[in-house]
Amino acid sequence: MVRLGLMNLMMHGIDNPKIDYKDSLSKSYNEAEQYDIVLANPPFTGKIDRDDINTSLRINSSSSELLFLDRISSMLRKDGKAAVIVPEGVLFGSSKAQKQTKEILLKDNQLEAVISLPKGTFKPYTGVKTAILVFTKVEEKSKTWHTEKVWFYELRSDGYSLDDNRRRLKDFPLPEAKRAFDSRNKTLAKDRKIHFFVPIDEIQENDLDLSFNRYKEYVYTEQPYEPPKEILAKLMNLEKEILSDIEELNSLIG
Repeated sequence: MVRLGLMNLMMHGIDNPKIDYKDSLSKSYNEAEQYDIVLANPPFTGKIDRDDINTSLRINSSSSELLFLDRISSMLRKDGKAAVIVPEGVLFGSSKAQKQTKEILLKDNQLEAVISLPKGTFKPYTGVKTAILVFTKVEEKSKTWHTEKVWFYELRSDGYSLDDNRRRLKDFPLPEAKRAFDSRNKTLAKDRKIHFFVPIDEIQENDLDLSFNRYKEYVYTEQPYEPPKEILAKLMNLEKEILSDIEELNSLIG
């Protein structure tokens, strides 16, 4: 993977690329508050041997998706920014470790955006529904909430079919999503259907749930039905017709 990464960088014009091959969750890794930008797609649902986990990490868990968020937050220096892809379970999970992870995102950082990705984005490798978290570092081990509000956005398509084939579609909505993110503070959403802000108070009231569906506004269409007595009368008539047909069939059999 390192060789592939080096070749990819050179093909994109970086003549002297540098990739460090390290386990950033291990005890040998200790690069805190050193980076301005972190872009990451860490492994999902992985389990780490607790004896190998760096003691500086605060999350008491062996789940890699939680430990990597803790690590990425600690790697950022003040005003550093990160964009990280996570499985959606991280957003609505209510275990102690999951809530502690979300507190790090909301306290140590300003969590700017939760961008919900469509299920199937990473097929054929995994069908797990995911989201992108965008956050900026404010203060390490903060006791106060540095996030005042979070912008939620639902990306319904990434421009490819959501099956194992992942065919390119005619519509390509990613530039539109970027424009919506860039102008999020300039436009006021009229509803909570595609993108909207949620204040930290409401997030706290919902037990730190960061999933898009928790705050999305659902539109229900009223479906008219006939009165129950009329439906029952039709069923009784249908039943009589069925019995009549059975009796006729029985007489034919003799």
